[in-house]
Amino acid sequence: MRKLVLGVAALCLSGMTAMAADDPIAVRKHIMASVGAAAGLSGSMMKGEVAYSPAAGKSAIATMAAAASSFGSFFPEGSDKGDTTAAPKIWEDAAGFQTALDKFAADAGAAVAASGKDGPADLEAFKAAMGPVMGNCKSCHEAYRVKK
Repeated sequence: MRKLVLGVAALCLSGMTAMAADDPIAVRKHIMASVGAAAGLSGSMMKGEVAYSPAAGKSAIATMAAAASSFGSFFPEGSDKGDTTAAPKIWEDAAGFQTALDKFAADAGAAVAASGKDGPADLEAFKAAMGPVMGNCKSCHEAYRVKK
């Protein structure tokens, strides 16, 4: 299973690398789609709508960590135009945006460390690890995303 997950991740990343040169907005959307899926699964487990599993918890945390380590690379000058919900504030307050990205990466890294080899042992451990990570999503969307 681990080899399959790593293979799929490598394939996705290689495709995004090729796409990134031409369309950073598309890459951002793909990354956010994976973050949305991980957040949806996490929220469902936290609410008891989906049974908690350490493997699912670890997968959601790993997805967030991968996004946190790469997302900030896809906001070059000029990528504020087009089909995007990225707020102009990203480019107007680049230092603040970088601070938000750094916090996301630090919290995601701490969640990975807390996950151990097999994922958080139980739902409470998962909530403790993933809660701060998901808090970053909310605060960043409030500050750096155009509201629809």
